[in-house]
Amino acid sequence: MDFAFDARTEELRAKLLAFMDAYVLPAEEVAHEQRARLAGPWGTPPVVEELKAEARRQGLWNLFLPGKEYGAGLTNLQYAPLAEITGRSPQLAPTALNCAAPDTGNMEVLAQFGTEEQRERWLEPLLAGEIRSAFAMTEPEVASSDATNIRTRIERDGDSYVINGRKWYISGAMNPECAIFIVMGKTDPDGEDVRRQQSMILVPRDTPGLRVARAMRVYGYEDHYHGGHAEIVFDDVRVPATHLVGEEGGGFAIAQARLGPGRIHHCMRLIGMAERAIELMCRRAVSRTAFGGPIARQGVVRNWIADARVTVEQLRLLVLKTAWLMDTVGNRGAHTEIQAIKIATPRAVVDIIDSAVQLYGAGGVSQDFPLAELWAAARTLRLADGPDEVHQRSLARRELKKYL
Repeated sequence: MDFAFDARTEELRAKLLAFMDAYVLPAEEVAHEQRARLAGPWGTPPVVEELKAEARRQGLWNLFLPGKEYGAGLTNLQYAPLAEITGRSPQLAPTALNCAAPDTGNMEVLAQFGTEEQRERWLEPLLAGEIRSAFAMTEPEVASSDATNIRTRIERDGDSYVINGRKWYISGAMNPECAIFIVMGKTDPDGEDVRRQQSMILVPRDTPGLRVARAMRVYGYEDHYHGGHAEIVFDDVRVPATHLVGEEGGGFAIAQARLGPGRIHHCMRLIGMAERAIELMCRRAVSRTAFGGPIARQGVVRNWIADARVTVEQLRLLVLKTAWLMDTVGNRGAHTEIQAIKIATPRAVVDIIDSAVQLYGAGGVSQDFPLAELWAAARTLRLADGPDEVHQRSLARRELKKYL
């Protein structure tokens, strides 16, 4: 990438690129081997802890948080190219830097909306990489992309709240290090303002009534590196009223604040995934022979590579523009661009990875190369943080308002 950034960003990029080459990429195979020897399916391979220690030693830690009190003090525009680099190894690199979802969004919520007590109890160990967390919003019974549909209830009872509901695809929840859930539910289900019905509340994993029903798969993968995806039952789960995040009815606004930076992170990591797919395509094209010569001579292969490069350059500029707008005019002012990157990036990156899979043939869908897992992750992001169609609906509505 030849785009020129400020001196601090360039320094961090150089350090991170060296860290990826020297530590993260060589650790991928090691992590696979260690995972096969773990006592349970959801534990963390020892090499991951080694990577975390090295990243922290090098100052590559909590880079995503903009505030200097808790993070590196980087802007969205400064962090974006760093997130891209971690996308080259999405299973290891974000975790190694303590910059993995859903912890990133949860830390942002606690830093921005948490009380002093909540930050001390949960944010500080998350920042230290001592625990993991999960964000419980999606439900199996309703279309959760519309938050007004959520059925989970958070009811006040004296000095406590009682939570009842069922959630699924709760990322990270299978990880034994996951100690805290941020749960989205309704405190005022019959309220006139449908955007003030929801609240968020902190639920420790060991709270009575919280039960992991099962692990969910994603395109057949259990996604061990991100702590799996669980279906969770909340059956009369009682927590102190002090566990409420922000105020009653503030859940929708908190969710929107959480999603803005997260979409920058996801989209830049996706671009990193596309860059790795292009690299793998090129290496395969020059080393594989078919019909009398390297397949790099085939016009269709050259078209795939050329189109992928053009697409990545376009996507990167759009995401960087969005990051810049978020820094200068805020999430609300960057709303259209945030919607645009969420629509365009996963869709295009899925196509790039799919071309790489095609180029590798049977190897592309095997466990011998990272492409199948990259494809599944990219395809899933067309649903995560809201499906494409929700963002298209919102973006089109804003465009049409100009003519009404």
